[in-house]
Amino acid sequence: MEISKESILKKTHYGLNIYAYVLRQYYPKSTVLSLKGRDCGITRNPFNGGKSTLQINVVENKAMHYDIELTDFKGDVFDFASYHFKIINEEELLLKINEVLHLNFEVKKEDELSWLDAPDDTWYAYSSFYKAPIRNVFPTEKVRLYQIFERITSNKYKSITEQFRAIKDPKEARKFKANHFDYVTFSGVFSKRNDNSLIEHSSLLTIDFDHLQNLEELKQQLLNDEYFETELLFTSPSGEGLKWIIRIDISKVSHNEYFIAVANYIKHTYNIEVDQSGKDISRACFLSHDPLAYLHKRHQKL
Repeated sequence: MEISKESILKKTHYGLNIYAYVLRQYYPKSTVLSLKGRDCGITRNPFNGGKSTLQINVVENKAMHYDIELTDFKGDVFDFASYHFKIINEEELLLKINEVLHLNFEVKKEDELSWLDAPDDTWYAYSSFYKAPIRNVFPTEKVRLYQIFERITSNKYKSITEQFRAIKDPKEARKFKANHFDYVTFSGVFSKRNDNSLIEHSSLLTIDFDHLQNLEELKQQLLNDEYFETELLFTSPSGEGLKWIIRIDISKVSHNEYFIAVANYIKHTYNIEVDQSGKDISRACFLSHDPLAYLHKRHQKL
């Protein structure tokens, strides 16, 4: 018989034997369960200081529990076993129960080379690359992040980045940037740079941070962010901002909705307002020189 929750319940009297096994680990010399029909009554709860507050009974052919003091401590026998064994993964938990209760379910050993037949689910992020000036809206190639990273960290954009940062007049600087910097659309591959010409979304989102007083501090905070892994991070052409490229899941939430959620998260976490133009899927991002740019190892060239 194949191991499953259903087959284990059948072999353990709806799971009551599992409760009994776990409780005996804490109270080996005590009667841990007294079954009356489908009600085991109150017994000691090792997860509530050993108090007699644990109620166990069978509901729809599955043993369940709750604590009369701890309102959040409730669930089924597998939740209880998971709590005891400190195993979250369901497959590992079932194997552990099978082992310690000697249920003798046959466990198939996975072929060590079975992964060769599995579909390739490697994530490749592709973006469109455009040659300057910004008025050129037709991409010249489809690129991956490591290719963009190589251009940023090489000397390719070093000269124009230094020239741009030396310009003091804002209007002149804006014109220079528009005419001299190559750019990419990180969020996808396009036939033409506008939202309606998207061919393939990259699952990437660009967040622009401008006019930073604490650039290096924020850079480290973003690299260590608790919720978002950094795919690419580099200094903007001005030298006073950051371009933060993160992965998003657009299977359930739209690009725009995801951007709004991330912008709100950044405002709440770092007290920084981000450039709202990032919500456009076809948002252009200028490539500047940054020899200290960061690229996640999953994108590095093999």
